[in-house]
Amino acid sequence: MLEPLADEYMQADHDDPALLFTAAYNAFSGPVFGYLKARGVDDPEAVTQDVFLALYPKLETLHGGLQGAKTLLFTIAHARLVDHYRKRERTPDSTPYEADFDTRRSPSAEEQAFGRASGLGVTELLEDLTEDYREVLALRVVADLSVEETADIMGKSQGSVKQLQRRALGALKKRALLRNGTS
Repeated sequence: MLEPLADEYMQADHDDPALLFTAAYNAFSGPVFGYLKARGVDDPEAVTQDVFLALYPKLETLHGGLQGAKTLLFTIAHARLVDHYRKRERTPDSTPYEADFDTRRSPSAEEQAFGRASGLGVTELLEDLTEDYREVLALRVVADLSVEETADIMGKSQGSVKQLQRRALGALKKRALLRNGTS
């Protein structure tokens, strides 16, 4: 369902880039953020802002209205994701927090912030999947892109995207069943 401003954009003059930007931000900032977070970007909020900043100068020449903006947004988000992983590969590893060596008496801030007792989150569920499986699930499920849009972003055929999604969901189901002890 589109946001109210997206509906307003659909009924108004389609040549207004400011209105298109506002409608696109309201409709797609959440899915872009979710896509980046599910793919493991360190600061998904900052990268989401960067994606929208990259969109703004392109609005004058953008075709396709709100749907065109959505496709362009996720293309930009995917490029920023690739940049993130390339940068991460060139950055030395940092030392992770180790709870066993923490001598504080109260629960750690990290434990409270991440709710470690609550079980696996989305990032942990996707962790063991192959890169293509994680990508297709992030684009199709988290970002709510169509098969066609996902195929364009991933550089694969639509049939390939459907097959990847089916296999990825099967792998997640199998992992969940094993984790719950029901298989």
